[in-house]
Amino acid sequence: MTATEVPQTPSFQLDAIGATIERLRSTVRSGESRTFEWRDRQLDGIARFCKENTKQLTKAMAEDLGRPELEAWIADIGPSISEAEYLKKNYRKWAAPRKVSVSLAVQPAKAEVLPEPLGVALVIAPWNYPVNLVLEPMAAAFAAGNTVVLKPSEVSPATSGFIASRLPDYVDTNALAIYEGGVDVSTALLAERFDHIFFTGSTNVGKVVMRAAAEHLTPVLLELGGKSPVIVADDVDIEVAASRIAWGKGLNAGQTCIAPDYVLVRRERRDALVAGIERAWTDFYGKNPRKSRDFGRIVSGRHHRRLVSLLNDQTVAVGGDHDENSRYLAPTIVIDPELDSPLMTEEIFGPILPVVGVDDLDDAVDFVNERPKPLALYVFSDDAAVSDLVLRRTSSGGACVNHTLMHFSPHDLPFGGVGPAGMGRYHGKAGFDAFSNLKGVLKKPTKGETNLLYPPYGRVTSKLIKKFT
Repeated sequence: MTATEVPQTPSFQLDAIGATIERLRSTVRSGESRTFEWRDRQLDGIARFCKENTKQLTKAMAEDLGRPELEAWIADIGPSISEAEYLKKNYRKWAAPRKVSVSLAVQPAKAEVLPEPLGVALVIAPWNYPVNLVLEPMAAAFAAGNTVVLKPSEVSPATSGFIASRLPDYVDTNALAIYEGGVDVSTALLAERFDHIFFTGSTNVGKVVMRAAAEHLTPVLLELGGKSPVIVADDVDIEVAASRIAWGKGLNAGQTCIAPDYVLVRRERRDALVAGIERAWTDFYGKNPRKSRDFGRIVSGRHHRRLVSLLNDQTVAVGGDHDENSRYLAPTIVIDPELDSPLMTEEIFGPILPVVGVDDLDDAVDFVNERPKPLALYVFSDDAAVSDLVLRRTSSGGACVNHTLMHFSPHDLPFGGVGPAGMGRYHGKAGFDAFSNLKGVLKKPTKGETNLLYPPYGRVTSKLIKKFT
């Protein structure tokens, strides 16, 4: 399948979406998906799918994204296996009743939280990490006892097609339905009633998803984007900061929702940082990144043209080379861009890094706070007081001190956005809880009945009730 061929779900299958959802919902209603044995099989299936099809998945991502082989493993395949195995190891204790204390007013009684499956979850996945961002949400949904309708991205058709053709061989076919195609397919799916919707993508499309979900009062988990800033303090080693920023921006050719989107550094240190990032990119990809086996490509001609247009009327200090036929865009640095230009008002999602000079740390913090809350924020400083100040005075979905992207990896670190960057959290227990109804239950004995709470209320009874409630 070529990158221009978009797989489509036949119209007759779209007409039967409602029936398919009911079939998946019956799996939950039957109680089968609540059993630990069933959940184990689905999580094992996800891990085996990745392990047994590593070469095919790597090839598909290379076709879609020019994804280097090792990058495909470290960013997509490996984490998907790790998350499925981590969930399998731990979900039983998360699924167990969680005892909570009760007040004197309702004694004698016991209380607990009972996690239960929500039902049928819709997972709409993006193209930039077309394996990881399909399988990790799906694994969390299965761990919590749900079934899944999956819509992979049509922008990465080779990977989408392979997942659609092979993944059903590894999981219960009464637990998973996959629909391929474009906007028409997404629209048809969103018209249906689901018990949960997990969407990863742009803020604008996230609004569409949320409006559709509102029609059925369906809960949503939105992993969106935004412009994730990097603040480089005066005290940090400029070479270390430069290398880590360069790595975070170069991974997947910058097509990462939490990629460094722009850098704020004191004006006097700007040129040194730019030179350091340029040296790091040369170390990573050589003097001509076009020839590097470790540097990816832009996903499509349309996305390539958009990125190149962002460079119009900007001061390019590093890179800027591009070729639409091969979807190549060199790692590029723009210095002190126009702040009202698309480069600084739109999420870049490519290997272009604006570096903005500021007066001081307060100026950098104000710069971030004057803009929409980002999905991620990065601060480089060897002084804990400085990094803590930045974290306290700014708001972001997540943050990382003295590195980039790394906060996505820990299983027990909830990942998600805030404000226009999204809502909800997943990974590990946070993902399990996101796909669960945490049902609160109070249990009282029938013995020891008292009439204290029942009317008519006398003066003494009223005083007692007010005292203990």
